[in-house]
Amino acid sequence: MVSFKRFGPGVVSALTILSLGAQGAQAQKIKAGMPEDLLPRSAPTPAPVRTSAPTPLPTTRPSTGPAPVTGTTPAGVPVISAPMVQDVVVTEPVMPWTVSDAQALLKTIEYIGKEGLLPGDYQPSALKAAIAGGEGDALDALASRVFAWLIEDLRDGRTPMTARVQWFAVDPDQDAMPTATIMAQALSDHDIAGVIDKLAPTNPDYAALKTELNATPMANKPRRALIQANMDRWRWLARDLGSVYLMTNVPEFQLRLVVKNKAGEYKAIRTYKTVVGKPGRTATPQLAETVSAVVFNPTWTVPQSIVKGEGLGAKVLANPRWAAANHYKGYKAENGMITVVQQPGPTNALGLMKIDMPNPHAIYLHDTPSKQYFNSEVRAFSHGCIRTERAVELGMTMAILGAQMPAAEAAELSRAGEYKKVPMTRTFPVYLTYFTFARSIDGELKPFADIYERDTPVLASFKAGRELKTTQRASEEAIIQLDNPL
Repeated sequence: MVSFKRFGPGVVSALTILSLGAQGAQAQKIKAGMPEDLLPRSAPTPAPVRTSAPTPLPTTRPSTGPAPVTGTTPAGVPVISAPMVQDVVVTEPVMPWTVSDAQALLKTIEYIGKEGLLPGDYQPSALKAAIAGGEGDALDALASRVFAWLIEDLRDGRTPMTARVQWFAVDPDQDAMPTATIMAQALSDHDIAGVIDKLAPTNPDYAALKTELNATPMANKPRRALIQANMDRWRWLARDLGSVYLMTNVPEFQLRLVVKNKAGEYKAIRTYKTVVGKPGRTATPQLAETVSAVVFNPTWTVPQSIVKGEGLGAKVLANPRWAAANHYKGYKAENGMITVVQQPGPTNALGLMKIDMPNPHAIYLHDTPSKQYFNSEVRAFSHGCIRTERAVELGMTMAILGAQMPAAEAAELSRAGEYKKVPMTRTFPVYLTYFTFARSIDGELKPFADIYERDTPVLASFKAGRELKTTQRASEEAIIQLDNPL
């Protein structure tokens, strides 16, 4: 883990730490470890500051078919079916090509294996024959088509959407960098090879995987295939994840707070153990969302699968003394529906902190009273949400960075014991990813167990021929509202 002292303005005096108490000391330690340009400034109060991080696009698209159908699983978990959308095959632009530009494209294709892609996908033999035929319509059509495919795969990933299980992280790159614009610029500059650098993910973990792929012998096909699949997963995300963001790699059971410093280097300045969803219906989906607020001492509205399905609602209403002892409040509507809300406190199912990141899956990051699960090596016990170690510390960090809140105030809110929602004034992306070969929090490249068996379709897609891209932007699987932190 990176030392906070490398970033900080200095050490807090012992007198200040003692005067603030345990939470205050922790808040001051957090503040001392943050890059100075991210911290709250002294009076006058600054206007809300936003990072350059892209705001992820919505994870659903307008439906061109019947309205979504809702329902529940046998266990009472709410399910929303994906909209019925007619996905259209993407049409490639056709532009005029010189022989020299086409030759540069052919050379780029021949070496594209270094990026974890397959040269054969881009018809090198046909392109070579078209070049031999000279400039004209045939060369323009073929070169434009295969270059568009190459741009799409480098920018968006080669894996078809149908093979990206539970992938709901919509990549905005094709909106920011349209294929026609990239192609026109490359042809205008006569710099076909330069496109690769412009489209490659900026995260250093991608570069590390690329280095590892090119150092792995061709004979070690399983290892190369796994690296190749995980390089592609980086392309499924935005090229630039932002200057400050949260990222959890589900198979690693770790959460990172990542900051890009003034030198352009990415540093994980804090890491936290996580507990993720159990395999099956409660597996954690992959998302790219935005933190909207931090909630200190949250309440928890118990899902109906427990209120009704397990009889909690009737028990709470029938036994007020037991309900009060367990911090539950029950409400019965005129239609007979019972709502149960667990009140703030250390025994609350959400613990003492929750990070709101609005999404249709009802997924969020939160604390937990069940700290013992953080001691397990394999931590897949939740109903989909991300339980986070040292969550109060994380919440204070979000309040300081995301709401420009003074450290002492963040500490006071965390220990007040009362519900308090702190809206963010800074755009703060959070990524729930799934990498089975990646750099660990110690910086070591290593494989991680495929706990949800999501590698198989990705690996299979690389063995099959390249599929034409469609307008589909995310998985069309049913959205399961995983709002049960137990």
